[in-house]
Amino acid sequence: MENTKDLSEHSSRSKRKRRDSFGMFDGYDSCSEDTSSSSSSEESEEEVAPLPSNLPIIKNNGQVYTYPDGKSGMATCEMCGMVGVRDAFYSKTKRFCSVSCSRSYSSNSKKASILARLQGKPPTKKAKVLQKQPLVAKLAAYAQYQATLQNQAKTKAAVSMEGFSWGNYINSNSFIAAPVTCFKHAPMGTCWGDISENVRVEVPNTDCSLPTKVFWIAGIVKLAGYNALLRYEGFENDSGLDFWCNICSSDIHPVGWCAASGKPLVPPRTIQHKYTNWKAFLVKRLTGAKTLPPDFSQKVSESMQYPFKPCMRVEVVDKRHLCRTRVAVVESVIGGRLRLVYEESEDRTDDFWCHMHSPLIHHIGWSRSIGHRFKRSDITKKQDGHFDTPPHLFAKVKEVDQSGEWFKEGMKLEAIDPLNLSTICVATIRKVLADGFLMIGIDGSEAADGSDWFCYHATSPSIFPVGFCEINMIELTPPRGYTKLPFKWFDYLRETGSIAAPVKLFNKDVPNHGFRVGMKLEAVDLMEPRLICVATVTRIIHRLLRIHFDGWEEEYDQWVDCESPDLYPVGWCQLTGYQLQPPASQSSRESQSGSSKQKKKAKSQQYKGHKKMTTLQLKEELIDGEDYNFLQGASDQESNGSANFYIKQEP
Repeated sequence: MENTKDLSEHSSRSKRKRRDSFGMFDGYDSCSEDTSSSSSSEESEEEVAPLPSNLPIIKNNGQVYTYPDGKSGMATCEMCGMVGVRDAFYSKTKRFCSVSCSRSYSSNSKKASILARLQGKPPTKKAKVLQKQPLVAKLAAYAQYQATLQNQAKTKAAVSMEGFSWGNYINSNSFIAAPVTCFKHAPMGTCWGDISENVRVEVPNTDCSLPTKVFWIAGIVKLAGYNALLRYEGFENDSGLDFWCNICSSDIHPVGWCAASGKPLVPPRTIQHKYTNWKAFLVKRLTGAKTLPPDFSQKVSESMQYPFKPCMRVEVVDKRHLCRTRVAVVESVIGGRLRLVYEESEDRTDDFWCHMHSPLIHHIGWSRSIGHRFKRSDITKKQDGHFDTPPHLFAKVKEVDQSGEWFKEGMKLEAIDPLNLSTICVATIRKVLADGFLMIGIDGSEAADGSDWFCYHATSPSIFPVGFCEINMIELTPPRGYTKLPFKWFDYLRETGSIAAPVKLFNKDVPNHGFRVGMKLEAVDLMEPRLICVATVTRIIHRLLRIHFDGWEEEYDQWVDCESPDLYPVGWCQLTGYQLQPPASQSSRESQSGSSKQKKKAKSQQYKGHKKMTTLQLKEELIDGEDYNFLQGASDQESNGSANFYIKQEP
């Protein structure tokens, strides 16, 4: 089989001094187990070092929120105090300016006292309608809000995992994790081979008190992403000492490694007297079995080498204004994920997280070559040590032919709202750009100057032809203020005098991705892209996945492409040293010690993702006057493919 080898070849290895052909320790009984006290220090020196303490830690910057003014058409966010157009606010009640604010508010046990502080009044159970504020007051409030965010960023607290264990979580609930092969961008994603249950490996023997670090052979009982549930050979059906570990860790080796490295194989103390001839036992058990490839650790190391380096300059979408890009510098690289700091950020707290294959980042000069809107940096020349990232390192978009029938301005389609990824909305192509990029606006919530347009590539899996949601039984979000419900595309097209984008122009490729409903994984919360959370695939529509964050309501779900670089196998955070956000509520079944139910815990809010544009944001953009519109406009988001589409005809 590919990436496996027959273990029978090891049975004929030449004998070593004091070790047999399997590297077994001769005379186990001659080594007194009373030496356990002296073995602890030696064992600890050989243990794998813990993850560096200087790795980025997701921190918490608590925020809070206020109330909508239905009479005046304005609203104030109940979490952050942002004042803006009511229709641009999130949720049916319009109480919050974004998903992040809604989420923070629902999890904040001190919301009453915070509301009182924001309003300057004692907290009440019922919100009071705020009076419409003059523009100057709104701008002042927004400036104060931004300053508050910056101050909070300096005093963030680390997020505690509260004892979360993937192994316990999966075992206690009989969950299934998405296989590593589903994630081509992740380490070992393209060379995982047929690693599966019953594969044998050599691992440290923890059921032993010898003065040196020793090993024993274990078999994979269950796989969950990178994590494997292992059972020592000789335990048969006894799961008493089963343990979870990351199969890519430095302590996991193919069978034969001990013999080649001069390391002793010692049976666990619990079963040491079960057999008198352990060598014969191993020969019988391992002949014909499969193990890891001999170069497995080398492949793991190579797959975790990333071409992006600190100090590289890129163009990245402006997280406050999706219609434009800005220059940013790579601050750090973790598992292929980049922490980018906007170039003009003096205190280096104005940052943005994304994967190196994200469609949101581009080489320097990309905006000018495409015609994309661009915010010029206040920095007139590159700082010492900073250099432009080579263009070939960025994700390539599929080439398209725009010379024939192509998308046209004003055509209607359906698109995932990048500011509310749980919804697919009625949308319009506002500009047709070069190289297959399209500027798109969500019907009913667009700014007059196009400040809230966003860009998808024509092959993006985030855009769909008219009728896609109806055919696939997905709720389509109609334009804000549209009263003729239920929404009907044919009526809407007739009323607006519009035409639908031709179905044949959409990418209909659907890869054999391997995802199944119910599979567990680690997923980026794209509304707060620093956070990677425990998540579940709850729905699959061709190549489109509905990602649910465990412990959170469905309104926080996100539609994501099956090839998105923001999805990772179980165990990815542990492998790369990234902080994993546990489910919002911890129950006793996930606790290793079986302790009492843990307190409900909200996701940390140390990073605010994309928010709906408000009047204040638009005014600020008009005031700064630093945008540059090149000749052809362009994009910040794309991906590969879409799904199979059909249009339901009506009489």
